[in-house]
Amino acid sequence: MDATQPSIERIGAVVRGGQRQPISAAVAWDRLVFVSGQVPMVSGRPSHSDIAGQTHATLDSIAAILAEAGCTLADVVKTTVWLTDSSDYAGFNAAYAERFAPERAPARSTVIAGLIAPVKVEIEAVAVRPAA
Repeated sequence: MDATQPSIERIGAVVRGGQRQPISAAVAWDRLVFVSGQVPMVSGRPSHSDIAGQTHATLDSIAAILAEAGCTLADVVKTTVWLTDSSDYAGFNAAYAERFAPERAPARSTVIAGLIAPVKVEIEAVAVRPAA
């Protein structure tokens, strides 16, 4: 690797069932931070039963990971969202808008999909670290 190239930084181990998983909570390269898909699970269970609560819990997880990388939700430039039920879209979108004002919202893709975890939403994010 060229010495002038930024190195890849892995942020946060992911442990499930006492086992470290082959995934990083986030990976940073230069000023870009890529946060792995986060779900609203607490102690092996969904954090909330409703989509709004699950959306906020998921964004709280993303915010905590971003903080380790020196970022905030304000630094997010792109999200990808998976919902399990299209009828949750309006509730999700309202909760999401509480965290990302429309005039400062990141680019976003939202799809309906089955998820491995028994939750209603999964979100991944890309952020740009503030300049030093």
